[in-house]
Amino acid sequence: MLHTSLALDHLIRESSLTENAPLLILLHGYGSDENDLFSFAAELPEELFIISVKAPYQMQPYGNAWYAINFDEVKGKWSDNEQAKSSRDLIATFIDEAVAEYPVNKNNVSLLGFSQGSILSYAVALTYPEKVKNIVALSGYINKDIFPENIENRDYSNLDFYCSHGSADQVIPVNWARLTPPFLDSLHIKHQYSEFPVEHGVAPQNFYQLKDWIEKRI
Repeated sequence: MLHTSLALDHLIRESSLTENAPLLILLHGYGSDENDLFSFAAELPEELFIISVKAPYQMQPYGNAWYAINFDEVKGKWSDNEQAKSSRDLIATFIDEAVAEYPVNKNNVSLLGFSQGSILSYAVALTYPEKVKNIVALSGYINKDIFPENIENRDYSNLDFYCSHGSADQVIPVNWARLTPPFLDSLHIKHQYSEFPVEHGVAPQNFYQLKDWIEKRI
């Protein structure tokens, strides 16, 4: 059932715990919706309280986006960074609302994003590190234009990232993703980076690896 009472519409899978449950928020990719990543929920630890959110910008004829992308061939791919920042802040607001609304532990919040949702996960974590702990960033990249200034002076010691990418990705080139580990190193952020021989998607072995990574951190 779609819940519409908070800043973002969302689906939930309740935890086996009645209080203080670790919270996992799922952020889908461009042109998808809240049902996409929710299929992961059945395979993830039952103590997780899982929320799959719906991006705020409706596309035609269907699907949603966190921000507009212009696919004009002359310009290449161009992202609407102002919309992206707005969505970044909206996700931060949603986290605050969710920890107030549901029986979860505000100090154990994880994000799992795919593609555009992954790009936003990086932005939320680096802008609001006090709100999140673990980040699973699948098939995304670092967009520095939607980060705050002076990130090199901020404390990110609580953050931990699992990043993965398809080596044959034709949507977001793997070379973009390979810039992530040195960037996170420069900020002294804990991370694991993996590549899999697939295109723009999550291979089964990728899912098992991220599942194991999450299980060890909740």
